[in-house]
Amino acid sequence: MAYDETLAARIRASLAHHSGLSERKMFGGLAFMLSGNMCCCVTEHGLMVRVGPDAYEDALSQPHAGLMDLTGRPMKGWVLVQLEGLASDAALSQWVQRGAEFAATLPPK
Repeated sequence: MAYDETLAARIRASLAHHSGLSERKMFGGLAFMLSGNMCCCVTEHGLMVRVGPDAYEDALSQPHAGLMDLTGRPMKGWVLVQLEGLASDAALSQWVQRGAEFAATLPPK
């Protein structure tokens, strides 16, 4: 199953005001990059969000958020938000902004 194109369009709109926005197909989904650093990726399972190590535990405690595990080991600093947690524009924007804020702390690639 492919990623949700409608969700990708909503994410694209949410990030449109950021400079250095690009997209790349990764992990069977569509990754959104800011200055070359991934901030989030829409997949068939939901939205991978890069929150960083400092915000990781708080992000995991939020409704519909869980471990991001691609290899059998959770990816520290990343969470997977289930599609149910992205239904409203406000909820989606909150998660996308969390990813964008962390990506902004990284040097451009």
